[in-house]
Amino acid sequence: MKPLAIPSPAKINLFLKVLGKLANGYHELVTLMCRIDLYDTVTLSFDQPSITVDCAHPEVPEGTTNLAYKAAELFFEALSRPDGVAISIEKEIPVAAGLGGGSSNAAAVFMGLNQHYGFPFDKQDLMDMGLAVGADVPFFLLRHTAVARGIGQYLEPFDGVPPWSAVLVRPRCRISTAWVYEHLNLGLTNCEENYKVPSLLEDLSKLKGLLCNDLEHVTVKKFPEINTIKKALLGLGADGALMSGSGPTVFALFQDPQQASLAFKRIEQQRRWDVFLVKLLLP
Repeated sequence: MKPLAIPSPAKINLFLKVLGKLANGYHELVTLMCRIDLYDTVTLSFDQPSITVDCAHPEVPEGTTNLAYKAAELFFEALSRPDGVAISIEKEIPVAAGLGGGSSNAAAVFMGLNQHYGFPFDKQDLMDMGLAVGADVPFFLLRHTAVARGIGQYLEPFDGVPPWSAVLVRPRCRISTAWVYEHLNLGLTNCEENYKVPSLLEDLSKLKGLLCNDLEHVTVKKFPEINTIKKALLGLGADGALMSGSGPTVFALFQDPQQASLAFKRIEQQRRWDVFLVKLLLP
C-alpha cells in the first residue's frame, strides 16, 4: 500500500496571555495562533506490525515519548484496532523552538490515519483526542487561525489577520516549555487581559499592542539574545517583533514582502542564527 505524506506546518503566537495556574498544574491561557508555511513532512506507511517513529533529527525522540507515536496509539485505541503504522518525520521546523512542531506532527498523524481508515472520526472527535496528546494539537487539527483559551481546548476561529510576511529568527539554543512555566511569575505578566483582536487589526498602527507574550520575559532572562534579535529585526523595518510561544524563536511581521525579503537576507548574511522567510497561512 502506498505511503501517505502529510504536510505539517509550524505556528506562531501573535498574542499570549497567561491568566493563571489551574489546580491540575496546567496554565490557563488566551492566545492568538496562526499557522505559517514552514513545514515538516509526516509520512505514514501502513500494514505494519506495530507503531514506529523514524526521524533523522538527533533531538527528536523515536519512541513512545514522541507526540506522533502517542497520536497513533490513541487513534488505534479509539478505533479498537490493534494495528500498526510506521511514522517517518522529515524535519524542517526547528525543535524546541516555540513553533509547535511536535504538536503539528501529532495532528498530521491523526489526520492521515483518519483519512486512511475512511474518516471514522469527525474533526471534533480528533480535536478531543488531540488534547490528550498536547495542548496545541487541537489547533493544528482545526486548520484555521484561532484564538485559543483554557489550556488550548477552547478554540474560536479568527479571520481578521492580514496576509503579513514574516521572518523567523531562532538562536541556536533550545528551551523546555516546562522550564519556562516553572519559572513564570504570574505577578510579572503584563499583556492586557481584555484585548480586542478585531479592533487592533483594523489599525495596523496598534500592532505593538497585539504583539505581547507573557512568557517572553522568562525566556529572555535565560537567553538575552532574544532582545538582540528583536532589535535587529525592528531596525530592518519590521512592523513588529515578538517571541513565539515559550521561545526562543522570534518572528517579525512585515506588511511589505520585499522589506521582509531584504531583512531575511541581511540576517542570513550574519550567520549568527537560523533564519526563515515565511508567510502566514490564512485563514
